[in-house]
Amino acid sequence: MHQTEEMDLKSVVVHPDEQVRWRKHTLIGKTVIVSGIVVGTNVIANYALKRGLQDVGAVTSWSPVPYIETFSRPWVAVGVLFMIAWLASRLSLLSWADLSYVLPVTSFSYAISAGVGAIYANEQVSARHWAGIAVITLGILLVIVTYPKTSNGPGQDE
Repeated sequence: MHQTEEMDLKSVVVHPDEQVRWRKHTLIGKTVIVSGIVVGTNVIANYALKRGLQDVGAVTSWSPVPYIETFSRPWVAVGVLFMIAWLASRLSLLSWADLSYVLPVTSFSYAISAGVGAIYANEQVSARHWAGIAVITLGILLVIVTYPKTSNGPGQDE
């Protein structure tokens, strides 16, 4: 390696503090995106399942046959597919973010699902339920402003 090439490489080296800052920004960015996917897929899945089960009615049998037949309904099938996407995205999120961060932040899907139920499924949501949803939302806001990871996993340094 020539001396000029070596000097060029040294000028590209990033300060360790900058590397840590960049890693934190990257973690926050991907956490926001994947949290949105987790929340969105959960809301869509719940709405699709609710819509599909309105056509089916109550399924209370001990036999697996009515449940298998229920899965063949288009809205239920869409709901199940979105639940699979929800689970995959949640697993991904939990692989790098703390459980104490993921659960409160993704619980925002409960608030959105209530709104979707009121608007699209014509459900009556009482003032007490809305008050509870407001409390949940305030709790989410308290957690969302924190860093998603408080500890290093195996083999990770910061």
